Amino acid sequence: MQYEGVLNKMRTEWGNPIQYFLILNKSFINVNQLIGLNLKINFEGYQCLNCGKSKKIFRQGFCYDCFISSPAVGDWIMRPELSTAHLGIEDRDLEYESKVQLQPHVVYLAVASDVKVGVTRKTQVPTRWIDQGASRAIEIVEVPNRYLAGITEIALKDKFTDKTNWRKMLQNDIVEVDLAAIRNSLELVLPDEVKPYYYNTPHEILELDYPVVQYPTKLKSLNLEKTPYFEGVLKGIKGQYLLFDDGTVFNVRTYEGFVVTLGVSN
Repeated sequence: MQYEGVLNKMRTEWGNPIQYFLILNKSFINVNQLIGLNLKINFEGYQCLNCGKSKKIFRQGFCYDCFISSPAVGDWIMRPELSTAHLGIEDRDLEYESKVQLQPHVVYLAVASDVKVGVTRKTQVPTRWIDQGASRAIEIVEVPNRYLAGITEIALKDKFTDKTNWRKMLQNDIVEVDLAAIRNSLELVLPDEVKPYYYNTPHEILELDYPVVQYPTKLKSLNLEKTPYFEGVLKGIKGQYLLFDDGTVFNVRTYEGFVVTLGVSN
């Protein structure tokens, strides 16, 4: 069986284990069902997720022109403390920025390798944690806009990393910690304008289970531009990575906007 289309990050559905879906053109593929099968991935070209043109992808699935102009990839995406819609100040498109920034956001702790702090829109819980390959996660505080979430993250960055060690995550090398106790120790270091929200934020620990039958011991990251053809047996899925029998790992999200053919066989 063969599929062709433009890569987007895999969609997910909560479950034990988490369910993964890949959409290539009109094909809706349950990736969990491909575990144990042989996959052939062939890089065919580029298609910008924003303008749809066959232009080389620069970052996040966008060509260079779209990346420097689209409000969907402004600096406040990666650095939420730069959000200004709550002040009525435009970065690239105030209407778009208001829609995204002026909604409930969650600051959280997640364990994908070490303990990390992060920010996501409330509507992206638990999707954000799944995409990061977190094994456990807990909400610290829910606030009404992205700016407040951003300054909270900044206040906690000297205590926790804001990055995931992807190698440890994919090898399932996870630190053992008491997330509830850590969360309870953070009240005094939160910004004053955020503290009132701390008490009203539910903080149950969420455990996440991924469809993996074999974790790799040695990792090789697949780069489609350097290796435009790859073939291997799928052994699992974690975060946005496909894990193969020879230790090759493929980050689907990194290659958004890449046109591929995907062959599946026994």
